[in-house]
Amino acid sequence: MQWSLVDAIDVEAINSDLEVGKPTVDIGLYYPSNLHPDAVEKLPLSGLMEEFRNAKKVFEPTGVQLNLLWVKTGTVDPRHLAINASKWETDLPSGGYGNMYVQSAIHPTEMSDGALEAFETIIEPAPENSRTVYLVAMQNVYMPYYEDLDGGRNWGPKVVNTSGLSFPSYTYADTIPNRIRGVITLTKHDAINRLTIAHELGHKLMNVSHEYRDVSPQHEIRSDAGLMLYGSGTQIPSGLDGRWHQERLLLSPYIYRIDATGERNWNADYQAGGVYYDPIYANAAVQFD
Repeated sequence: MQWSLVDAIDVEAINSDLEVGKPTVDIGLYYPSNLHPDAVEKLPLSGLMEEFRNAKKVFEPTGVQLNLLWVKTGTVDPRHLAINASKWETDLPSGGYGNMYVQSAIHPTEMSDGALEAFETIIEPAPENSRTVYLVAMQNVYMPYYEDLDGGRNWGPKVVNTSGLSFPSYTYADTIPNRIRGVITLTKHDAINRLTIAHELGHKLMNVSHEYRDVSPQHEIRSDAGLMLYGSGTQIPSGLDGRWHQERLLLSPYIYRIDATGERNWNADYQAGGVYYDPIYANAAVQFD
């Protein structure tokens, strides 16, 4: 397929605050030109640009800066605009032995064939594909999982129509091809808090689930404290009390620093597929039941 730049977006102006030497994340945005009109209403490009600018502010206190590479548009095969995120058969109910991160490392989720085909088609080949985050606007992205119905004996399948999905390595490990591992899908603009992009970047870059301080990771939890919970919070805390969020962010393989010669120096890549307890995090990981 053919992508073209959205000339109306002044990328240079958006990036005017970038500083040489600071930890930086490269981000591209794909916005299909043939989204259904109702999808455009839910996910206007202007709203996504508001969210991107807000995400820059959210990450600024950590020293991490977001570099918008481009915003592109083009006609996408309609089959690729609505997908199931993962394969049902790879998602197991929680067995109760070890925390969710341990269980995900043993049985990582796998992308659905439809998702793989879509992202292989949408994301253009580039030298730094595996180090770049790609925001992809879509119509529907469904995430399946199992819900405990009665204390662990019976489980029911549940499907969530996501607003954003980061395909994080703490869940998928190394099952996603490197070239497309930086994908984040967006299907609904957060008109109130403007935090969907920042929140999904948190999943991708910190490599943590919905958790904050004394709140252990879980599928969904709402609170106005902390970027990684659903709500208006933007805090990215540090230290053990903060579940090492800031430290994990600064170790992300998607981060580089430009030196005096103009060379990009990338953080170390994952050593164990990017699971929560990947060796690159050393002690910046919480041990819990």
